[in-house]
Amino acid sequence: MKTLLEAIRPTTFIESEKLKSFLGIDLTLASETFQHTGSFKFRAAYNLALNAPNDEILTASSGNFGQALAFACKVLNKKCTVVMPETSAKVKIEAVKSYGATVDLVDTRKVERSARVAQLFAEMPNAYLASAYDDLFVIEGNSTIGDELSQENFDVILSPIGGGGLISGISKSLCRNGHQAELIGAEPQLGNDAARSLKAGKIIANEQEPMTLADGARTLSLGNHNWEIIKTGVSDILEVSDETLAKAVRILFNLANLKSEPTGALTLGAILDKKEKFKDKKVCAVISGGNVDAEVFRQILV
Repeated sequence: MKTLLEAIRPTTFIESEKLKSFLGIDLTLASETFQHTGSFKFRAAYNLALNAPNDEILTASSGNFGQALAFACKVLNKKCTVVMPETSAKVKIEAVKSYGATVDLVDTRKVERSARVAQLFAEMPNAYLASAYDDLFVIEGNSTIGDELSQENFDVILSPIGGGGLISGISKSLCRNGHQAELIGAEPQLGNDAARSLKAGKIIANEQEPMTLADGARTLSLGNHNWEIIKTGVSDILEVSDETLAKAVRILFNLANLKSEPTGALTLGAILDKKEKFKDKKVCAVISGGNVDAEVFRQILV
């Protein structure tokens, strides 16, 4: 049985001269698109599956955490059930199934994911109920990318933010490593609960699941564990329109030869909107994953 550090792949640092020249910014991409199952979520999922005492795990996910947990459970010989919205990317639904997990699809216009999870949990008394982001095992698993970023001399680190699992893990790591980089979140404008929460000083939820292009950030609110870290460890959260997000996906493909899912490109989207904010600084943009349907990717690129 491999430890977490033995199981994960190191993040891929990319310095594209074309992209740097286009932006006029000293930018490094920290890409998790080559991580197992195509996103940073494997770090969290493996740590959770490894440390949870139960042999069966139940979760809700729009895709990336679901497939990462399904693969981790397969490796560790545990059962896995994933509640997913019917609107999840097809490539993500099929990936979860391919790793042997049970997929429970829900119409979120009629039933919230959390309600369906609660119903299933009542029927699965021996299961561990895992949040894709609001879980200490998840945060600790995600902190491993922060440990890698802490080895570099960045002035600013940008992270996508949905439920807050990734950015809180990075924040926790920067703190314990004594790294002084400014940590900034990048969030879809259509689901800007995290930005509103940071400004208000308390968790403010979206009224409904936001139908943003960034399907990995279609969350109702930040997690409670995440919020306790984010409110002091994150300096700002920048909102990105879906139009800018699509542009960021195209730029990553054309100038950095990198296929990113829309959620993963949130950080570049934030930079495109706020270039002056990052001038004369050494910037790192975390590209959190590359799992995007071929047809959706084609439509974005044309």
